[in-house]
Amino acid sequence: MHNTERNEGPLAGIAARWIDTVEDERGALQEISFKNTEHFNFAYDVVDELARLTPDRRAMLYVDKEKNERSFTFKEMSDYSSMTANYFKRLGIGKGDRVLLVLKRHYQFWFAILALHKLGAVAVPGTHQLKEEDFRYRFDIGKLKAVFCTHEDDVVEEAGKALEDHPEIIRIMTGIAKPGWHEFNEELALESREFERVETSGDDPMVMFYTSGTTGQPKMVTHNFKYPLGHYITAKYWQHVDPYGLHFSVADTGWGKALWGKLYGQWLCEAAVFVYDMETFVPHDFLTLFRAYGITTFCAPPTAYRVFVKRDLSKYGIMDLQYATTAGEALNAEVWQQFYDKTGLKIMEGFGQTETTLSLATLYGTEPKPGSMGKPSPMYDVDLVDPEGNSLPDGEVGEVVIRTDKNVPCGLFCGYFGSEDKLEDVWYDDMYHTGDIAYRDEDGYYWYVGRTDDLIKSCGYRVGPFEVESVLMELPYVLECAVTGIPDKNRGQLVKATVVLTEGTEGTRELAKEIMRYAKEHMAHYKVPRVVDFVEELPKTISGKVRRVEIRND
Repeated sequence: MHNTERNEGPLAGIAARWIDTVEDERGALQEISFKNTEHFNFAYDVVDELARLTPDRRAMLYVDKEKNERSFTFKEMSDYSSMTANYFKRLGIGKGDRVLLVLKRHYQFWFAILALHKLGAVAVPGTHQLKEEDFRYRFDIGKLKAVFCTHEDDVVEEAGKALEDHPEIIRIMTGIAKPGWHEFNEELALESREFERVETSGDDPMVMFYTSGTTGQPKMVTHNFKYPLGHYITAKYWQHVDPYGLHFSVADTGWGKALWGKLYGQWLCEAAVFVYDMETFVPHDFLTLFRAYGITTFCAPPTAYRVFVKRDLSKYGIMDLQYATTAGEALNAEVWQQFYDKTGLKIMEGFGQTETTLSLATLYGTEPKPGSMGKPSPMYDVDLVDPEGNSLPDGEVGEVVIRTDKNVPCGLFCGYFGSEDKLEDVWYDDMYHTGDIAYRDEDGYYWYVGRTDDLIKSCGYRVGPFEVESVLMELPYVLECAVTGIPDKNRGQLVKATVVLTEGTEGTRELAKEIMRYAKEHMAHYKVPRVVDFVEELPKTISGKVRRVEIRND
């Protein structure tokens, strides 16, 4: 039987100490501001305070790949993070030190990141899919004090090869320790639950993410101790978490999305998070989780929804969800509509980057337009500009930027560690340039077109890959597709569609012609793919984003 424990009892109202909001009569957010942030530290001021005020309130329901469960209260999270802080301190980790965390979805990740916050150290999340060369690159540029790895999937072996050149780095692992490594699970039990507060500034570096590197080597994106507050909007007004329910975000702890959906905003809202420590994404197994564990709100990348809508969802508890959201890539309108038809749920799309928190979204109280990124968050001054930085009117395609001439939003990054010179490439003229291309309609909704590097120039026209992909996704046998440009001496570039078909569909020459005929009937002639290539899977980054650069160079 699964754990039926639920959040009960009054809320502590913890967020009100740090955040002021103005809502309309529907509860939709109009304005937000932050206060008392000079020394804000999420681990002390949220987790430890919730442990003091509501010690028995559930913080996390953890389920491993064998479906074994473990529930953690806020008191337990507070205690374990203090024990881990003492443990790290004993190993020599202190304020300002950078620690790489490669822990999959293990609950030890939450102990560790909160402990690093308490120490004033810097958490550096990393995915378990890293190989030797990936670790070597991170060790070389990161100036790391320690690395904490999972014992699974040969992660320690891959890290160990790269560590041969870095004997100074402290090595910690889950499971039975290998020579030269500390055994976290066993050694932690010796530590005290008491930990004296280390004072930190809201402007101190707190977490560094490696970007997903779709076009080159990843950069280390730095956020400060105020960053968690920026995710209050993420959880309350976008994911619309229920403080008495259970929120499930699909995300590996190696990426920023995990902190968007599995920690900061959710616990500011005093909502419990659901963690499924899975090996691989198996749709049937995944869909059974909703009813088995009483999940109330859900966030997943578009890839998951694309797979879900190909199944009979009436058999699964996903039908009982209260709310569904998506981010990571643009969601095709056809997938949105199919999911709505099957579940009655309107997927609320959001947009942000490793460098930001949620900056565009269909927030609670806003009617979604299928395929749209939504409207600007009240926290961000979002605009569309031409290559010279001039604002563009509705309907014209331009780059999405965040203006910072009036203020720097809580949640916008501080810089690139080890690559400081790259900051001026994206943040200049009082604007942070996202590199994403979109247009805005007359109602203020933004519509994604593509990345600046991905735009196709054919016959003098600019073609955004996403608009072509959205049409092709309407075909029932197209599971995924990626549109790129290939050189052509007459047109400049030809539009090419690289297509993954549903199981049982054969990629024949006749099917390719059928896809092109369908495209001609549903889009302007210059957007129609002239080449259709069938593949078993699309090349992706280890965070799941399509690497169009590989397709173009293939």
